[in-house]
Amino acid sequence: MIQLTPIDILLAGLQALQEYLSAHVLTCLVPAFFIAGAMSALLPKEKITKYLGSNVPKYKAYPLSVVAGLLLAVCSCTILPLFAGIKKKGAGIGPAIAFLYTAPATNLLAIIYTGSVLGWGLAAARIILSITFAVLIGIIISSFFKEKDDEDKSLVSEIIKEHEKFDDIGNTSSKDGILRTLKKQYLLIFFATLFAILIFGASKIGDEIKIIGLAILISLVLVELKFYFKKDEIKSWLTETWAFFKKIFPLLLIGIFVAGILTSLIPENFLANYVGTNTVSANLGAVLFGVFMYFPTLVEVPMAKMFLGLGMAAGPLLAYLLADPVISLPSILVVRKIMGTKRTLAYAILITIFCTVSGLIYGFFVGMF
Repeated sequence: MIQLTPIDILLAGLQALQEYLSAHVLTCLVPAFFIAGAMSALLPKEKITKYLGSNVPKYKAYPLSVVAGLLLAVCSCTILPLFAGIKKKGAGIGPAIAFLYTAPATNLLAIIYTGSVLGWGLAAARIILSITFAVLIGIIISSFFKEKDDEDKSLVSEIIKEHEKFDDIGNTSSKDGILRTLKKQYLLIFFATLFAILIFGASKIGDEIKIIGLAILISLVLVELKFYFKKDEIKSWLTETWAFFKKIFPLLLIGIFVAGILTSLIPENFLANYVGTNTVSANLGAVLFGVFMYFPTLVEVPMAKMFLGLGMAAGPLLAYLLADPVISLPSILVVRKIMGTKRTLAYAILITIFCTVSGLIYGFFVGMF
């Protein structure tokens, strides 16, 4: 084993920072912060409360959260400002957690990539289990931990009813109703453009096409801002974006730096020695390995292919794929600040248990055929 000096360890942390900043901040993280700021500043709180609030029936809130996550190809760090944004706007902790889990674990790009590289059986197991975990973990945490800002249900119901009346009025032929309808359409177009920037920036297309596409989309955002929004709305959006950035970005840098250091300290023969069989310790080791060896979304797939070639068993491989995109040291630091220590600890423990058990079951069935 190569002996690392303190300088080597420090350089490993700095290299992890450099790679993350150069590859993800500009095209992934920055758009995510702007989307979170827009959610906080521009979306009516009663809308979030209506569809994702803590008193909304689970059969409505959780499917919407999962679908929203499926459409975003982002890693666990990039999803954090979006999670913070919908939580601040009144989303219940359960649906918010389902959204937090689904986007990095089971977005459409990740599933398609998994199927093409590792096989569609593994991809199917990944998407089914990820969605199941997202909903179960959200339900468990929301059942055991009350909301920090728990609103009285009757008051929330009143807000929803008033908003529905407001919508009914807007459907009349009055000038105010027409203006409200137009405003909803403007917001829909504006958010669609912001999400297009995020998805386009995170894609694996060529740099020239990406630059041209992003330039067009950013120009479209500027046009929409000019014609759709007032100056105070734009100022509020930028203020909220900056607030999220200050709250989250420093913690991300610390977490990524620490993850880089830990990566350099893990022995090279770790995989061959500890995750080559379908045992509890092998699956648990694969999950913990995924936490410490944090990779951005989609990168876990070629890494998994390499692990498979080095002798990782099928069960631990799935356990790693289920855990790696979802939970990492950087994300734990930020999630703790957003929803508290106890809920974050429960979130991490539940993910670890579910992924470990799933790896065991999957490995058992694969071994039978």
